Amino acid sequence: MDIKKQVQEMDNMVAQGDIVNAVKAFFCDKATTSDYGNISTNGKQQMVEKMEGFLAAISNVNGIQHHHSLVDGNISASEFTFDFDMKDGSKIFWHEIIKREWNTEGKVIREEYFDAKN
Repeated sequence: MDIKKQVQEMDNMVAQGDIVNAVKAFFCDKATTSDYGNISTNGKQQMVEKMEGFLAAISNVNGIQHHHSLVDGNISASEFTFDFDMKDGSKIFWHEIIKREWNTEGKVIREEYFDAKN
């Protein structure tokens, strides 16, 4: 499986805001995630539910910028900036690195988020 192609396709979906479908298409069923806020998911379905809930709480997408991605073997790292206005009146501005571990079928088995604030 061409991991570079998988990374490019997934990152393109995320950059377009199609995050739920990116998870559905690219996560294996037993994928796990963790972020710098100590929130984790166990399994693709739990991540889909988390992303559906998060996206439902957004009132306006000010921007999603994909800066670049790196791939080394079955590990990738993608840098994004997310800028959202939330329905509760708060604002989210995340500059983060998304590290993914991929299996031989081209599915994400582990995803971790790192704060990349300047």
